[in-house]
Amino acid sequence: MAAKKPAPLLILISAPSGGGKTTLCQQLLAARPDMMRAVTCTTRAPRPGEQDGVDYYFFDEADFRRRVRAGEFIEQAMVFGRSYGILKSELLNKLRSGRDVLLNVDVQGAETIRKRAQKEPELKRALVTVFLTPPSINVLRERLQKRASDAPEEIQKRLGIARQEVAQWKHFDYLLISLSVQGDLQRMLAIVEAEKMRAGRSSAPEF
Repeated sequence: MAAKKPAPLLILISAPSGGGKTTLCQQLLAARPDMMRAVTCTTRAPRPGEQDGVDYYFFDEADFRRRVRAGEFIEQAMVFGRSYGILKSELLNKLRSGRDVLLNVDVQGAETIRKRAQKEPELKRALVTVFLTPPSINVLRERLQKRASDAPEEIQKRLGIARQEVAQWKHFDYLLISLSVQGDLQRMLAIVEAEKMRAGRSSAPEF
């Protein structure tokens, strides 16, 4: 009898601002067609071209608050006056379909998800957390400056927050030092393959 397909993974990638997690997530999804992005819920209005259920789940504030009170979110936060969150059902439904799920979240969100996943056996078994960081604060500064989207004072603020976030790396399963886009992807793919081969997620064929 052939071995069973390994149990699906819930891959969580976090990084300081400018750390490269969005690029890594895009590369990983392109390289792993069997992996799906977790779709976030939001109360902001759709932007041109955005589709409900594809880019975001768009809720009005009352519906979002109702779901918060019902405990439906595994993580939620307020950003620039708008609510954002990830539904537990979004993760569980995709995992139950046999697909790997990818989460791109900030460090604070990662902490919340780790804690709440401890109370959800399916999520706890599937969760793999990865912290991505540049090799130094100077490299991060250069990346933020190259984006040319923030004023110098804003960059300094982001660097201060980054120092606090990087200190949290030891709470993650893996630490990935970002050196190049291709190198980051190859090592991330190695993490996925290693987790797939864990004894608790796979089985040997019967002889």
